[in-house]
Amino acid sequence: MRTLFYLLSLIYLVSACNGTTQKQTRSEETSVAVKKTAVPVFSRDSAYNFVAKQLSFGPRVPGSEAHAACASWFAATMGSFADTVFVQNFKARVYTKKVFDGKNIIASFNPKAAKRIILAAHWDSRPYADHDPDEKMHRTPIDGANDGASGVGVLMEIARLLRAQPISPSVGIDIIFFDLEDYGPHNSERDAGDDDYWALGSQYWSKTPHQQGYQANFGILLDMVGAAGAVFPREYYSQQYASWVLDKVWRTAQLMGYDSYFSNRPGLPINDDHIPVNRIAGIPMINIIHQDQNSSNGTFYEHWHTINDNLDQIDKQTLQVVGEVVTRVIYEAS
Repeated sequence: MRTLFYLLSLIYLVSACNGTTQKQTRSEETSVAVKKTAVPVFSRDSAYNFVAKQLSFGPRVPGSEAHAACASWFAATMGSFADTVFVQNFKARVYTKKVFDGKNIIASFNPKAAKRIILAAHWDSRPYADHDPDEKMHRTPIDGANDGASGVGVLMEIARLLRAQPISPSVGIDIIFFDLEDYGPHNSERDAGDDDYWALGSQYWSKTPHQQGYQANFGILLDMVGAAGAVFPREYYSQQYASWVLDKVWRTAQLMGYDSYFSNRPGLPINDDHIPVNRIAGIPMINIIHQDQNSSNGTFYEHWHTINDNLDQIDKQTLQVVGEVVTRVIYEAS
């Protein structure tokens, strides 16, 4: 998973001390009119079950039987929810120079609506537990329960809600599961300039979207949104490219009482699927991603890229919080 830009991080964190990003006051909160939109009830149990189902196939490493089987399940399940499902097949060369067949899964709701919102997550899992405390495990594929499957599980539950309670016909939703996000260089093989080997599915889609001339008003990427006690700061690149989307989502979370999850503190710069969408496709997309600088890896949650990123790490309450916030944002869009 994604490379950290330490220099940019230092510059940003220092400058943020004198910046203008501040927590919204209570008086400001009460002055914001909450739309009287019927928002369906997000089910934590359903989202959790979608996470568990992905893990039941085994590590979803490109080129594996588990990867192929899970892709087929995605296409069938999302096809039962969405108006249209596209399976975007592509080939990508990973850092080892090996070429893999990738599959981006795109589920579209209200495909004729001009105003569109992208909800995205990556569905592949890391081929290496290269941050595991046990060096013997560093070439072992991971389950990727939090790192990948959690975001997909939340979005599958939202897809189920969109089928059960259709959104405004003036708004179209495109849920994208990006492939080949996490096949970047092994931790022991990294060198300068390896950033392009991450987020390969997102790079491909951003250059060649599923529909010619496709555009969207904004996008929300979910990554590592299932661990207990997760905190989502305002990720650096999200702030740079799509600050107004961050404001919209974070304000919604705060009005719902989820300040402890959606923190107003500045986050680190993360190279993730939202970067190509912003830079190549020109669509403002933010990244809701769990960051923890107090963890042993210094950036992400404690079990990131280890064999312990399994179902035991998934907390239903965190899934619920993220799911409720994103659901409210899209149902209140008009």
